[in-house]
Amino acid sequence: MTSFEEAETEETVTCLHMTFYHPCQEHKMMFRCLNFCKREQVRADETAKFGRDSNVCHYNLMDARVSRIQFSLQFYRKLNSSEFCFEIKNMSKKTKLFVDQTELGYLNKVDLPGKCIICFGDYQVLAEIQEGESVDYFETHLHLTEVPILQERCLPSLQPVPENGISSSLFPSQGKSPIEIDENE
Repeated sequence: MTSFEEAETEETVTCLHMTFYHPCQEHKMMFRCLNFCKREQVRADETAKFGRDSNVCHYNLMDARVSRIQFSLQFYRKLNSSEFCFEIKNMSKKTKLFVDQTELGYLNKVDLPGKCIICFGDYQVLAEIQEGESVDYFETHLHLTEVPILQERCLPSLQPVPENGISSSLFPSQGKSPIEIDENE
């Protein structure tokens, strides 16, 4: 047997990819303490904390409007399963945290979907989980984007537009009740 054949099997590592966006990031440099484009290992028994307090949080956001601890991520394995997941918890008493359409108040927590958008204040974070097998640690891989992750926020409300192409929201009905019209008229 060769040393290659005797080598231990290399296990894959769960990686949490996080892409950050803030409309004022060029001027305020709130992401200057984050380590972008380099994977970082986090022990499985540690909680990954994001916020402005560098004594408590490993992932620092340099913004006075961010809570000392904004949110935390806990790595865990589902009961009776080999599947690994992340639980996200809102640690801010002042700011609500949104995970896709789910609103989390202070100390509320939810499982992080495989791909989702996390929002708080003007911050937008795209989180994507790359599955792995390691039980000892996971990795984070942070990215920065200059383009808003939530493009919908820049658009007017996405309500259905009638066939005539005129949205009723552009012309309020001013208290009129709907009028039924026969197709043949």
